[in-house]
Amino acid sequence: MLIGINPVISPELLDVLFRMGHGDDIVLADAFFPGDSMNSRVIRADGIKVPALLDGILALINLDSFVPHPVAMMQPVPPDTVDESIERSYRAVIDGRWPGTPAIERIERFAFYERSKKAFAVLMTGETVKYGCIILKKGVIPVT
Repeated sequence: MLIGINPVISPELLDVLFRMGHGDDIVLADAFFPGDSMNSRVIRADGIKVPALLDGILALINLDSFVPHPVAMMQPVPPDTVDESIERSYRAVIDGRWPGTPAIERIERFAFYERSKKAFAVLMTGETVKYGCIILKKGVIPVT
């Protein structure tokens, strides 16, 4: 155990977050996402929900301030609709760690898949809500 690191952050996830560069994406995928089909770097966080992982991750990295939307979610496929409570729960964590982060971008399903294929890693979570996946773009840590 390390002091100050949330226990939802596994050694594998900590290594990935360290190795990511600014502008790299990490996908926090719901339990239904085809992670192994999308990316060769898949980390397991079974049983852990996205809000807890967001809080642990965003304590260790900042979001990219050089892009219009450093956070993205999948746009529901009609006739499905957005469950606003999911985005609100994610947004509460994001705003708690990085206030002023732009609105979460909604991207079309297959565009989300393409972005997942190019992501640095896919983190398979225990999230079971529909359209529970979220992509984070890592930012540059300010030099002091």
